Amino acid sequence: MPQPHFLLLTFPAQGHINPSLQFAKHLIRVGVRVTFITTVSAGRRMTKVPAAQGLSFSPFSDGYDDGMKPSDDTDLYLSEIRRRGKEAVSEIIITSEDEGKPVTCIVYSLLLPWATEVAREHHIPSAVLWIQPATVFDIYYFYFNGYESAMKDQADKSNSKCSIKLPGLPPLATRDLPSFFNGPNIYHSILSLFQEQMEVLAEEPNAKILVNTFDALEPEALKAIDKFKMIGIGPLIPFDNSLRTDLFQCVSNDYLQWLHSKPKSSVVYVSFGSLAVLAKQQVEEISRALIANGRPFLWVVRNQKYGLEEETEEDKLSCREELEQLGRIVPWCSQVEVLSHPSLGCFVSHCGWNSTLESLVAGVPVVAFPQWTDQGTNAKLIEDVWKTGVRVSADEDGMVERGEIVRCLDLVMGDGEKGKEVRTNVEKWKESAREAALEGGSLDMNLKAFVDDVVQGCN
Repeated sequence: MPQPHFLLLTFPAQGHINPSLQFAKHLIRVGVRVTFITTVSAGRRMTKVPAAQGLSFSPFSDGYDDGMKPSDDTDLYLSEIRRRGKEAVSEIIITSEDEGKPVTCIVYSLLLPWATEVAREHHIPSAVLWIQPATVFDIYYFYFNGYESAMKDQADKSNSKCSIKLPGLPPLATRDLPSFFNGPNIYHSILSLFQEQMEVLAEEPNAKILVNTFDALEPEALKAIDKFKMIGIGPLIPFDNSLRTDLFQCVSNDYLQWLHSKPKSSVVYVSFGSLAVLAKQQVEEISRALIANGRPFLWVVRNQKYGLEEETEEDKLSCREELEQLGRIVPWCSQVEVLSHPSLGCFVSHCGWNSTLESLVAGVPVVAFPQWTDQGTNAKLIEDVWKTGVRVSADEDGMVERGEIVRCLDLVMGDGEKGKEVRTNVEKWKESAREAALEGGSLDMNLKAFVDDVVQGCN
């Protein structure tokens, strides 16, 4: 019998590529050959192309080989990646067959539901790699399957106490829902992709949803939908920093030396991930909060627009000198290394799912500062379900003021009851996440069962 061969197709964004690479690593560990497929633009921006025996890369052109620019039409881009991606994946399947390495399964990340069409055309099983929490999958599923009007009726922005009740999930406020439900029209095409994803899965006789979570973290959410089997195959994060890549340049790692000089649990780490762009006023409020807070900090301030443009006078922080007396400002850093550093005391985070899992595994309390997509839901889980941090509250204009940021920092890093509760909980979840990733843990057991099921189905 030939070695199982999986095609792993991922959207060209850092938050998709890194968990997909970790999934590839686990597949290789259980004896699967992996062909990793993403776009030429993502391949060009990888600071280091990961290498491992049993892993090969097959980039395809989506027509945007220098990357998508903010001025580009999102709908046109999504239609191009669909058209060109389907052709490219089909060619890889045919070539693999000719080379005696037939494809056993196609696994694809979010925003690429068309991969299932290719799989069906070639009579190959497929599975979606859901790189957000199971809770978010459930919310999308219920929204598109009978709960849309109920969610809209119950969602009342003027009443933050108003709760939305969905099967198997905690009560949710409007701010806890994925932002695409309430976002501007530019997000309509993305919401349509999530709807298409749910429709595609509904047509599958034995739909497989592989979720970057672990059984102990979201036990109810993984079982909330009777129609589907959701499989926890996380946490997909690089415990040893292997098989990961950055699409942003890390000019120097002297920030690590600086961290070495700081006392245990004293440093505030601030990062809003690889996509979020904050308003200048919000950046100023964060600046003033860090100065007022007085604790040492490491702040990732990304050069905007993929780091292709120089910082303008308008972008410059008004109080940079004051800030640099207290902390360090860097354009990018190795987040896994930073979070695992003993000097870290708190993570002010946009609550992207990778960052959320990385903070759990590192045992670092979070000040949740969500921006868009799934981040509001992740912040809800952090504050109310796992109780590993606190969430900032914005004013009526959507601005989080400096006093609110300082309040939250003092809550999680102070010696009060809330700080102690949070620190106790992060230690509990750190241990649970690491247990899930051990041999014989839920990740290992669920992954092997999934691969066995696919292979047996092909025989």
